[in-house]
Amino acid sequence: QAQLVESGGGLVQSGGSLRLSCAASGSGFAINDMGWYRQAPGKERDMVATISSGGTTNYADSVKGRFTISRDNTKRTVYLQMNNLKPEDTAVYYCNADLLRPSTAQPWRLTSIRSWGQGTQVTVSS
Repeated sequence: QAQLVESGGGLVQSGGSLRLSCAASGSGFAINDMGWYRQAPGKERDMVATISSGGTTNYADSVKGRFTISRDNTKRTVYLQMNNLKPEDTAVYYCNADLLRPSTAQPWRLTSIRSWGQGTQVTVSS
C-alpha cells in the first residue's frame, strides 16, 4: 500500500524559510498530480500548491511569489520551498498525491487514488 512520508516542518521566525519534502513509498503505482495543503486551527483545509506530472504548477494567492513547489519523479518526491514566511502561514501542512494503479478487474486500465500524508506542523513566530 502506498504511503506519503513528510519531513521538514518546524518552528521559524517571520521572514525565515523552510523546505518540506514528501516521498511516496511502495510499488505498483504511478503518480499523477501532487500537492500541498494546509489547515490552521479551526479552519478548513486549503490548497497551497499543486504540480502536475508534466510540471504545471498552481498556487494559492496567499503564497504566490513566496512558495515554490517542485518534484523529483525519479525519487517520487514533492517539495515545497517556503520563503519569507509569515505568521499566517502557521498550520499543519499535508502532502497529497494522485496515485494511479492497475484496475483489479481490468489490469490494462488505471484507477486513481487520492492519498494524503500524516501532516507536518509549521509554526511561524512574529
